[in-house]
Amino acid sequence: MRYLKYILVLTIVFTSCKTKKYAIDSNVIAKEMSAKKVVRKHVAANFNKETIDAKFKANFNDGKTKQSISVYLKIKKDEVIWLKGTKFISVFKAKITPEKVSFYSPLERKYFEGDFSMLEKLLGTEINFKQLQNLFLGQAILDIKKEKQNVAIVDNSYVLSPQLQANLFDAFFAVNPGHFKLDNQSILNSLKGQRLDIKYPSYKLVKDEVYPQEINIIAKQKGKVTSIDFILKSVEFNTDINTSFTIPKGYKRINL
Repeated sequence: MRYLKYILVLTIVFTSCKTKKYAIDSNVIAKEMSAKKVVRKHVAANFNKETIDAKFKANFNDGKTKQSISVYLKIKKDEVIWLKGTKFISVFKAKITPEKVSFYSPLERKYFEGDFSMLEKLLGTEINFKQLQNLFLGQAILDIKKEKQNVAIVDNSYVLSPQLQANLFDAFFAVNPGHFKLDNQSILNSLKGQRLDIKYPSYKLVKDEVYPQEINIIAKQKGKVTSIDFILKSVEFNTDINTSFTIPKGYKRINL
């Protein structure tokens, strides 16, 4: 009985430690920390599973069209991003790889197949596969290790910004002091009058992985504002996912 008691005590201690290690603590206060250490912790917090199978509610508004749809997201990390939007019936399907973007709409019977210009037009900024993937993971869409960063504590977030901002745009990344994923990130192109803001109001802990529970995207261009809000309904990691994609015959090609 004495040994059983010791085993029970050790089990409780180690279980408590593990729970504490992976808990999302929203009460952590940001303390002074070097930019280099914040960058290192943010990179270390990157998603490390192989696949994502998620369902979101998405609210879209570009000033002309306003609608809410269900969006199914499947990701093979660094290989494929697969999306399907439905509202009673399929609204769109898309498959994105590092090489190209493929998209079609059963409602309009139109399709697009080509480079990332379609997404760049939607978001108002240049974007590639890795950046889009990071957007869905709560990670910086630019390589914050590439340039030396400044850091400041603003609204209890570590705000990183390159010491030498790029000629065409400014970038800012607010890192959460609790789990070191992003609270928000912004890309500004003053010359073109473009701004991309991505906010992550909350995260969910799933199998020791901190994953965005809500993503708010606001893309501003001259005379146009597009907002897309993603609200997580369910998510699974490391499952077998089907990312097959075929553009139906008879659809009209969209030229951008």
